[in-house]
Amino acid sequence: MGQGRVDMEVRPDGVALVTITNPPVNSLAIPVLFGLKEKYEEAMQRSDVKAIVIIGSGGKFSGGFDIGTLGNVKSGGSLPSGEEISVGLITGSLEGARKPSVAAIQGLALGGGLEIAMACHARIATPQAQLGLPELQLGVIPGFGGTQRLPRLVGLSKALEMMLLSKPIKSEEASELGLVDAIVPPAKLVNTACRWALDIAEFRRPWVPSLYRTDKLEPLGEAREILKFTRNQAQKRAANLKHPLVCIDVIEEGITCGPMAGLRKEVASFQELIKSDTAQALIHIFFAQRSTSKVPGVTDIGLKPRKIRKVAVVGGGLMGSGIATALILSGYPVILKEVNKQFLQAGLDRIKANLQSRVKKGKMSQEKFQKTFSLVQGVLGYENFRDVDMVIEAVIEKVSLKQQIFADLERNCPAHCVLATNTSTIDLNLIGQNTNSQDRVVGAHFFSPAHVMPLLEIVRAEKTSPQVIIDLMDVGKKIKKTPIVVGNCTGFAVNRMFFPYTQSALLLTDLGLDVYQIDKVITKFGMPMGPFRLADLVGFEVAVATGMQYLEHFPERVYKSLLIPFMIEDKRAGERTRKGFYLYDDRRKAQPDPEIKKYIEKSRKMAGLITDGKGISLTEKDIIEMVFFPVVNEACRVLDEGIAVQASDLDIASVMGMGFPPYRGGLIFWADSIGSDYIYKKLKIWSESYGGFFKPCAYLEERAANNAKLSSPGKSVKSRL
Repeated sequence: MGQGRVDMEVRPDGVALVTITNPPVNSLAIPVLFGLKEKYEEAMQRSDVKAIVIIGSGGKFSGGFDIGTLGNVKSGGSLPSGEEISVGLITGSLEGARKPSVAAIQGLALGGGLEIAMACHARIATPQAQLGLPELQLGVIPGFGGTQRLPRLVGLSKALEMMLLSKPIKSEEASELGLVDAIVPPAKLVNTACRWALDIAEFRRPWVPSLYRTDKLEPLGEAREILKFTRNQAQKRAANLKHPLVCIDVIEEGITCGPMAGLRKEVASFQELIKSDTAQALIHIFFAQRSTSKVPGVTDIGLKPRKIRKVAVVGGGLMGSGIATALILSGYPVILKEVNKQFLQAGLDRIKANLQSRVKKGKMSQEKFQKTFSLVQGVLGYENFRDVDMVIEAVIEKVSLKQQIFADLERNCPAHCVLATNTSTIDLNLIGQNTNSQDRVVGAHFFSPAHVMPLLEIVRAEKTSPQVIIDLMDVGKKIKKTPIVVGNCTGFAVNRMFFPYTQSALLLTDLGLDVYQIDKVITKFGMPMGPFRLADLVGFEVAVATGMQYLEHFPERVYKSLLIPFMIEDKRAGERTRKGFYLYDDRRKAQPDPEIKKYIEKSRKMAGLITDGKGISLTEKDIIEMVFFPVVNEACRVLDEGIAVQASDLDIASVMGMGFPPYRGGLIFWADSIGSDYIYKKLKIWSESYGGFFKPCAYLEERAANNAKLSSPGKSVKSRL
């Protein structure tokens, strides 16, 4: 159970200043909530208290309810009655108190923090404070009255947007909407809030509980239309998720049957949702993302990140320009190097286009665009590399070229400079072998588009120093990526895990299944695109090149389909050529292409897997399992070899690197929910029918024999980090 405390100081003017302290974000652990109740009861009894101001210590109001408490519910823990907190404490003790309250908001007022603020009779905030109800990101709904109070303070449409999209707003917008009553500098926050509270107590300002406000609510008929439209949109956007619809139902209950009825439905719905598989999966992802920052032998030996003042990027192609964009968006000066003026200009133009896209979407002003783009300097030589602190190489996947570049970097960069490569397939030990600086060589594997995708794989070579890992982790976080540290192997963690993803689909196609049916089933499962649409996006040449890497290193478990090579012969290479498994128009919209049947028939004939002329018939469940269980199997090998620090890192890698649905908890979490024994038995059956591609690995077999979770560390794990 969380810690934290609540203190109360009665000022000479009669205002009780109630301070929440629970670093780092003043989360509302159970002791904090009951501490609030205790201080309110004391304030009600004291004759020298006229009004109350709630504030958070350390520059933050409250980041919300203690998520650790939520995560314990399914494993046997329990929460106090929702009625006790929402109706009793917040509605009764805070909002219904005989003396008025004002929330003094700075930093964060998120989740339960905003719900407490909304139960106060006014809210005073500092500039740029963030206010929001992001609970749906965790598979639940606001549980302390947020579904009822927010629509009454900002209107139904805006409240739905803030809750369903988990979209916080700044205090300036909150003031325009009426969620915040005044914005003042931090130095004036407490005194202003205290004056406001006294004004309410002495009836110089209105004293209206938020729960009973009606002036911002749309008329009932209009409200029902808004709710109906939003419900339809939620079903289209997230067909596998229940809790957004529950949230809409709870809001509707309050509008049609009154706020107290809405509160009671909110409480009952929250208590049901918190025990759901979706909530437990999303809470797991929340903590798994935070645990990526703990790397044994790196983050626990007292090292601090060094200051990275300037970064060089070698290569201005799609990846290099994306990496440079990510860096300058976070304020890093960047030197972009190319081999000639034409390539350099193309790289700079890509960076400019990336930034202009943000301007068009309203995410960046023209002034900010100019300032950000000015951080990039294009060069053709190494003369300007004398004062860079980090270099990220992002040229084509050619060993000899990368070796030459790293030899040049060693000669031209300062001795402390981190030497990183964005390779996705090449052994890092090979890249740095011609240098005397192998302790500075590290993998910085971004995912395309690099300025958008949230994952950064940090690959540790045999001699990479912990200090270099710390430095790159720090840069990764500052450019808004989630870094995971992995070991050095073919494909590293993400691509290694998912190389069977498309191969499974190709095997199913050779067994008689329809390409578009497979993609449809996999997207329905929750992936952003199916394996064939992904192959088109990546490009067939890349798919073949990476496939050759796996064939070289793991020949016994690669399925050698001829379908893609047959298509390449006819100059079908994916989205780039507007023809792959799909046809593409000028707007990159994909549509099925009947012509691919001839390639499929040719591939099936060569594979010889269909003996009766009919092929196999599979349910959606069968397709999902045959596509993903080989991916799970390879992930088990990654764990067994110690390529990943912990199983939860692979969950984050699968979600952020490949788009595995977060509401399923990531690949390993999902597999554990199915059971190692079941997955092993299925792979065993398929391997007997279709060969070594499906053969279960020793790690999976061991856990199946013990009926153990895949995420449990085993004796066989040999850390290569």
